[in-house]
Formats: sequence, structure tokens, C-alpha cells
Amino acid sequence: MTTDDRSLVITGIGELVTNDPAHGGPLGVLHDAAVVVADRHVAWVGPASQAPSADDRLDADGRCVLPGFVDSHSHAVFAGDRSAEFTARMAGTPYTGGGIATTVAATRAASDGELRRRARCLVEEMLGQGTTTVEIKSGYGQDVATEVRTLRIARELTEETTFLGAHTVPAEYAHDRRAYLDLVTGPMLAACAPHARWVDVFCEPAAPTAFDADEAREVLQAGRRAGLLVRVHGNQLGHGPGVRLAVEHGAASVDHCTYLSDDDVAALAASGTVATLLPAVEFSTRSPYPDARRLLDAGVTVALATDCNPGTCGSSSMPLVVALAVRELRMTPEQALWSATAGGAAALRRADVGSLRVGARADLVVLDAPTFVHLAYRPGVPLVHTVLREGRPTGGLRRPAGQPSRPR
Repeated sequence: MTTDDRSLVITGIGELVTNDPAHGGPLGVLHDAAVVVADRHVAWVGPASQAPSADDRLDADGRCVLPGFVDSHSHAVFAGDRSAEFTARMAGTPYTGGGIATTVAATRAASDGELRRRARCLVEEMLGQGTTTVEIKSGYGQDVATEVRTLRIARELTEETTFLGAHTVPAEYAHDRRAYLDLVTGPMLAACAPHARWVDVFCEPAAPTAFDADEAREVLQAGRRAGLLVRVHGNQLGHGPGVRLAVEHGAASVDHCTYLSDDDVAALAASGTVATLLPAVEFSTRSPYPDARRLLDAGVTVALATDCNPGTCGSSSMPLVVALAVRELRMTPEQALWSATAGGAAALRRADVGSLRVGARADLVVLDAPTFVHLAYRPGVPLVHTVLREGRPTGGLRRPAGQPSRPR
């Protein structure tokens, strides 16, 4: 449809979500709009009647167009299957984080080819559902060689890679946590840092194999010395120090945020740290949902992400996350969409994705729907018609011939 030296005008857009407040409100919604793409970026946005000419043309036929989803938390490089663990949870077994060891064993045993094929399939699955930017963590190796190779594979698929050697303490170090911490902050970090942009830690005193505040602080400080930016898993299974640790270290994001004190919320509101909520995890673990309304009312920046992983969220669907956020987290459709796009970009400290402003990367999703509200209004329905990443079509989950494209 378009190449680096050809421009594209997308016209016939019934509803355009820009996430540019210059167009009114946080979503910057325009109607009867057009977008011009040139050199992989947004070159013009405005009324269709005023659209400049371009080399190529795409008619959205009255559909809604929005920025590509930004999934700022995933664990897409792994091997093995934990559906039995899911079945047990649905029967009442609580989640404790212990199942991660199962994935570590499978990932260590897998070949690079197996890990690459599965990760590539997951990222393509995400793209087909409108996710054009994804973060991928390591953390299922927990030895130097496997952490490095999972990050190398992740780097083939995304620029947003995270070193999470401090995911849990592996079984072989169960009686010598100090030795594992020394490995993570020493040889493992040194080998992994060239392949990562971020450092992360699972700070969760309620999980026996995760890390307490002092251990997590040591990991984050070592990561920063190695030139990595900071993010944190925190406050998922109970109240704890994760949020305050993230704020203390200027983390871009603290993820989960299920159990928050008033002090935690106040600290987030006064900081530049994004609270990334992962409602598909609560759906998959029968756990309490985080209170997004409380965070939003306090002025906290909220992002939404999938946490796609083999144990606590088998879904790669950002549209599902948006629907869950509206239904279970008490977010409005507008808030949920912003958090799944611009909020995710903020969690990754990216200004070039998550919006359709002039100069942004041309990542667009065309919905088979007249409005973005249908993402929550019609949950579970494959509404993605076309995805453009950097101005290039990637396909989408197109409907079979003869199937209605949009409710009238």
C-alpha cells in the first residue's frame, strides 16, 4: 500500500482517535477525518475535505481509526504450557507465583528455534489484534545463558526489551538467595544489559520466591549503573513496598498495583511513575481487580497491558483488556482506550507511539466498527479490520466473505 518513498492518505474515517488534546479532550476525537502518512510517520491530520493529495489512498468506509495499542508488559518468550495450573485455579487453588518454576524448566530445555517460533507467533497474534508496540521481558531463564538468549530473541521482535532475571529465585538457589542475587546483579546483568532497555524486579514479599524491598533495591540500583531504565512488578499479591520502591527509583512504571495503600496512591500521584494495570491477570487467577477509579481520581497516570504469559494470562488481546477495564476496573471507554494506547506509551517513555499526532509513528488500527466504544460494547468480537505499522499494512483479523462488517 505504501513504501518509504510513497505517501498514503487514509480517508473516509468516520471517527478518528488521535490522543491529541489539541483536537479536544484527551482522545482528540475527529469525525469525517483523514490522515496522511509519509516516510512511516503521520504527516497530516484533519478534516477529510481538506486532506492533501498522496500517492496512495485507503478508504476506511466510515470505520473508526485509532492509534495502535501499546502493550507495555508481556512475557512473550517462553516454552511449555501451564493450562493445568489455570484449571486448578478455576477450581479454587490460589495463585502464589510458584508456577513460574515450571516455565523456567521448560524454557531452559527449549531450543532457540522453538522459543523464536512461539514468540514470533505471539507477537503476530498481538499485531493482528491491533498491538503495534510491545514490551517483552526475560525472566524464564534464571541462568545467564538462557536469560541472554531469550533477550536476544525478544530484541528480534521489539525494541522494548526488559531484563527480569529477578523474576523469582530458582529452585537451585532456594537455600542461598544471596548467591542468586549476586548472580543477577553481577554476571547475568553484565551479559544481558547489551540486549535490554529496561531492568525489572518482582518485588512481592507475599510470594516466597520473589524479592523483598532490600533485594529489589539492589537489583534496580545495579540495573541503573548498567545503563538500564527502571520498571517494577509490585503490589500484586498483597500490600508491600513495590510502589514506593518504584517511585523512589524514578521507575517509568510499576505494574499490577492491585493492593494499594493511601500512601501508595499519593506517592504515585506526586511522581512520574505510571501505574500499569493488568486486568487479564485477575481474570485468569480469580484475584481481586485493581481499583483504577481510585488511581484516576487521584491524578495517577494509568496504563493497561496484557501481561501475556504462560501462567497467569494466556491472552494476547488488548481489546479484551480494554473491555475488562471498562467492566471490572470501572474505567470509562475513553479512559480505557487512552490507557491502552497513550498510557502504554507513557509507561515506556515513548513519545512516538500511542497517538496519531503529526510526527508520530504511523501505527494505526482500523476497526470494523463506527466508534471505539465497540471495543467494550462488543467484547470478544474480532473488530480489527486493518492494521498499519509504520504506515505499512500488516493485515488484521478480517471477516469471512459475506459476514457483516459493522453493526448498523
